[in-house]
Amino acid sequence: MQFDPENHVNKLCAQGMLLEGEAKRDEAAALFHQAWNEATNALEKLIATHYVARHQQNVADKLKWDETALKFAFEIEGQEIKGVYPSLYLNIAKCHEDLEDFDKARENYQSALSYTSFLPDDGYGNMIKAGINNGIERVQSNTR
Repeated sequence: MQFDPENHVNKLCAQGMLLEGEAKRDEAAALFHQAWNEATNALEKLIATHYVARHQQNVADKLKWDETALKFAFEIEGQEIKGVYPSLYLNIAKCHEDLEDFDKARENYQSALSYTSFLPDDGYGNMIKAGINNGIERVQSNTR
């Protein structure tokens, strides 16, 4: 999926990512929240929400933000957005797994798996697929 590097929300998130790389977590989180507050459409909200989710202090709050990101993804039309679904479902599944709700984790890992055909055939796509498959294996071992 292509993101406009000139978009204001994307710029805020990119600046936040740079701050993360400099171990300035609080400053990065502030930029991600600013991006969320200034987002005006579903794509901008999806992007900002993804980054806000990463900075939550507990799994339950992260899950709420990840689910919000998925909700905004569903509002975006076109086939290209479906390439984002595996990662979003993976994040949600991992939260459920961490909360020891293995049924919901399994359901979301399976949803992620069902969209892997939309992933690029590259390092990113392979990483997401591996995360999904590893998650499925973990939740299967927790329910045996």
